[in-house]
Formats: sequence, structure tokens, C-alpha cells
Amino acid sequence: QVQLVESGGGLVQAGGSLRLSCAASGHDLVTTPPGWFRQSPGKEREFVAAIGAGDSGTIYADFVKGRFTISRDKTKNTLYLQMNSLTPEDTALYFCAAGVYTDYEGAPPDAYYWGKGTLVTVSS
Repeated sequence: QVQLVESGGGLVQAGGSLRLSCAASGHDLVTTPPGWFRQSPGKEREFVAAIGAGDSGTIYADFVKGRFTISRDKTKNTLYLQMNSLTPEDTALYFCAAGVYTDYEGAPPDAYYWGKGTLVTVSS
């Protein structure tokens, strides 16, 4: 059973930075593509970023390109999300996920395994 535990959320001013971490157990994050999703108040959960299986590259949602960076420490089996230039629109519950997939090309990503989330609040 995959377990994912997020940390690093908190309150930050607009323009600031945060780094989220996700400690994984039960499966390695190399063969089980990991990613981040978020859910803002009153909105559906949305994809943020993911790393492909092995070292097949990274993918980002358009709204975070150039501001967020996803990375993985294979030795610690830990996933990270470095978030810079944060805006109030980035306020959300951020979820770590593993086994990220898409049903067909162009479909919104989904995942098999989920953490419970860490809250990020960006003040204006």
C-alpha cells in the first residue's frame, strides 16, 4: 500500500515562496509516476505537475510554468514542489499523488494514490 505524507504548507505573502515535500512509503516514486494536484475553495481538484516514470521528464500545468518546479529525491523516496512568485490564486490544498496517469491523450491527469494534502494560503 502506497502512503504519501505531505508537509511544507503554510501562510505566505504574495510574491513569496514555499517548498512542499511528500514522503512516500510502500512504493518507489521512480516506477510509480508522482505528481502534485491542488484544490482551491469552491473548485474542483486540478493537476499541477508530475514526473514521468523513470526519468522521462516533467510536465506542468500552464498556470504554474516558470514558477513551480517539481523534483524527486530517489534516495529519500521524497517528492518536492518548489513554488515561487506565489499569488493569492495559488491558495489551495495541495495533494501529493503517485501513479499519475491519463486515460487518453489530452485528458486531465488523475492518480491512483493520494496523500491527505497540505494547505497553502497566499495573502495579498
